[in-house]
Amino acid sequence: MNNANVNTATLPLISRLLMATIFVFSGVGKIAAPAATMGYIAAMGLPFPFLGLIGAIAVEVAGGLLLVAGLQTRATALVLAGFSLVTGLIFHHAIGDQNQLIHLLKNIAMAGGLLQIAAYGAGSFSLDARLGTPLARRAA
Repeated sequence: MNNANVNTATLPLISRLLMATIFVFSGVGKIAAPAATMGYIAAMGLPFPFLGLIGAIAVEVAGGLLLVAGLQTRATALVLAGFSLVTGLIFHHAIGDQNQLIHLLKNIAMAGGLLQIAAYGAGSFSLDARLGTPLARRAA
């Protein structure tokens, strides 16, 4: 296998694993401290904090695990990119606070990485490729 093939095969896997890490850890953190998460949701003035909690856990944990597996990767990456932008704008809009600005920029950067995954697919080492999902990978 030449260097280009190694990069095409392994870099998408590595990028999916790295991107998934923050979502899985964040979802598990919400499971471990639901009251704190619901309090934060309520403090932002959003209705139905319990539903927000359940939705966030579902998106983060399921989305992260789907990225790891490389299953329905393009759609998952698009959902997570949207989630990252929306949550960044809702929860980290106080950009006068440097910490909040950094969190907002992190969410924007994550959305950019996820859009790359959506554009180029899961790569060779994925369930999408194994199952023959259309557009699982752009180049071999």
